[in-house]
Amino acid sequence: MSDTETTVMITPSEVIEHVYCPRFTYFMNVLNIPQFEDRRFKVLKGREVHKRRESENRSYLRKKIGAIKRDLNVYLASPSFGVRGVVDEILALQDGTFAPLDYKYTPYRENAFKTHRVQITLYGLLAREAYRKPVTRGYVAYVRGGSRLVEVPIGEAEESAAKTAVAEVLDIIQTGRLPKKTPHRVKCGDCCYKNICV
Repeated sequence: MSDTETTVMITPSEVIEHVYCPRFTYFMNVLNIPQFEDRRFKVLKGREVHKRRESENRSYLRKKIGAIKRDLNVYLASPSFGVRGVVDEILALQDGTFAPLDYKYTPYRENAFKTHRVQITLYGLLAREAYRKPVTRGYVAYVRGGSRLVEVPIGEAEESAAKTAVAEVLDIIQTGRLPKKTPHRVKCGDCCYKNICV
């Protein structure tokens, strides 16, 4: 039996749900209440985009950002870190560093969403461990309304924030405690748990 079969492992997607609202962790991972993501339009559209990206332009390299090689749909896991997941692409860059790239079916913003920054940082940490290469940045490709690429720095501050979020998720799973709701009530409107979250 491998370490990943005996160690509690969470995904970057679970971490960004937690960053969005900590109660997601409680409902999904403690009470095991599914989100029924397959009923949500954005989730379905995102999956469609990922499938299309897998089959189109498999040899395409993003030379403008210095990519010289890319691996697609890379499974990464770190039992010591407690995180596992599949990143859309890992880019080998001309400067000797590696960078994760993730596609999002979300409208473009000049700065990546906080949840996306945390997710790409987690993929960066996993890639650094797996490839044993420096990872100083990652990329988020916003494909809704045209494909726009946003560079996300991966430095000490970003790594610390991502590791803190992972620790919070694991603490809730291990203790079973109910965390506070998000202070941003506007997020509750589209939440699949709003009817049971009191």
